[in-house]
Amino acid sequence: MTTAASNSSDGLGRRTFLRGGAAAGAASAFLGLMGSGARAEQGSRGPVRYQQAEDNGGYGPLQPAPGGELLLPAGFSYVAFGHTATPMSDGTPTPGRHDGMAAFDGENGMIRLVRNHEQGSGLAYANPNYDPLAAGGTTTMVFDPESMALVSTHPTLAGTVRNCAGGPTPSGSWLSCEETFTGLDRPKPHGYVFEVPADADGPVDPVPYKQMGRFVHEAVAVDPRTGIVYETEDRGSAGFYRFLPDDRDNLGAGGRLQMLAIKDRPGYDTRIGQRVGKPLPVEWVDIADPDPDSDDSLAVFYQGRDGGGATFARLEGAWYAGGSVFINSTSGGDAGLGQVWEYRPRGDSGGQLVLVYESTDPELLQSPDNICVSPNTGGLVLCEDGDGRDFLRGVTNRGQIFDLAALNSSSTSELAGATFSPDGRILFFNVQSPGITYAVTGPWDRGAL
Repeated sequence: MTTAASNSSDGLGRRTFLRGGAAAGAASAFLGLMGSGARAEQGSRGPVRYQQAEDNGGYGPLQPAPGGELLLPAGFSYVAFGHTATPMSDGTPTPGRHDGMAAFDGENGMIRLVRNHEQGSGLAYANPNYDPLAAGGTTTMVFDPESMALVSTHPTLAGTVRNCAGGPTPSGSWLSCEETFTGLDRPKPHGYVFEVPADADGPVDPVPYKQMGRFVHEAVAVDPRTGIVYETEDRGSAGFYRFLPDDRDNLGAGGRLQMLAIKDRPGYDTRIGQRVGKPLPVEWVDIADPDPDSDDSLAVFYQGRDGGGATFARLEGAWYAGGSVFINSTSGGDAGLGQVWEYRPRGDSGGQLVLVYESTDPELLQSPDNICVSPNTGGLVLCEDGDGRDFLRGVTNRGQIFDLAALNSSSTSELAGATFSPDGRILFFNVQSPGITYAVTGPWDRGAL
C-alpha cells in the first residue's frame, strides 16, 4: 500500500477488518453446514438443486418499500443517493456506471464508501489522472449513518478504464481493478490494479501495481493475516490468482504472482462437472511475466495454464471472511448460470477449493457478479448481472438461496457493489445504469444476514 494509506488509514482499516471478523465463526462453519445439507438433499452426485430458503431466508416475500423504488422484505427501508451527473463536492458531475464498492469506518462516526465507475474511453474526470483519454475511476462518498444522508462526494481515482470491482485492504484502502486489456498503442497500457486510500478527499496520484498482473481484472480479496491478495479474472477461460507481496504494507514494492492449480490434476477445468461440497486440494504455480508486453488478453492466463493452473468461467466478485475467500463464477456450472466457490488457505502453499453453490434454475440465481459477506452471520450477498430483471440474492449458511432486493420497475440494469457497513447495520449497493447508490436498513436479525 502507499505510505498515505498505511500511516493515515491503518487504524481505520484494521477496525473495519476486525469488526468484519465478528462473522468468522459463522463463515468458517459455512462449508460444513452447506455440505451436510447438500448431501442430505441429493446424495453425493452432481450439483444440488436447491429450493428457495424457507420464508425467504427468514425475511418473508419482497414487496414495494416506502418510496417505491425498491422491492424489499417487510420492515426494511432505503435511501437513494450518489446519482450519476449530480454535482460532487468540487462541482464535478458524478460519473456513471456505478460498480464495485466497499464501506470503511470514518471519522466522527461517518462511513466512507469508495465506489468504482466502469467507464471506458472518454475524458478523465479529474486531475491528476493515469490516462487523460480514459473515463473510469473511483469516487469516495462520506455517509452519515445517523441521519442516513450523504455528506460529501469526491473524485479519488481518474484516468483508468472499466473499473469493475476490487476489494478493501486491512490498511484502510480500496484496490480498484481495470476489467480490460487495452492495446499498447494507447497513451498508457491498461489492465492493472490501483490503490485508493479510503480517507482520500481528492484525486490520488494513480500508480499501476504492475507486479499484480496485467489482465482482465475483476475483483480482489485480501487475507488480513498474511497480506496475500487474491485476484479474479473475468474471461470465459479465467484464472484465480494470488499476489504474495514483498511488503504487505506497500503493494507497490512488488511481489510474486501465482495461479491456482488443483493438486495432481494439471489443467483442471472447474467450469462443468463439479460436485457441491467436495474439497479439491490446491497448489500454486508461478507466473513468470505478470506484466507481458503483449496485446493478447490471455497472456498471463496462458502462463498459468501451461504450468498446470485450473480454468474457471468468468470469475467476478471476491470477498474475504472467516479465513476463506468466496468467489463468484458468473457463467460456471453445467447450466452456465453461475457458481459460488470457497477457497480455504492452508499455510503458504496449499489449501482447499470447494464449490458452495451451483445454480440450475435462473429463477433462483443467474449470473452472480459482485459478492460480499454479512459481518453479522457470515451469510452471502450476491449481485446478479443476468438476462432480464436482476436481484440481490442471499445465501444462508446452509447453502440455501433467497431473494433480498430488486428494483420495483422493468429495469434490467446490473446490480453491483453490495457491501455492509462495518457494524452490519446498513447494506449498500449500486444500480449501474442510470447510476444510483442505495442504503438499506431493517431487521437483519430476523433472518439469515
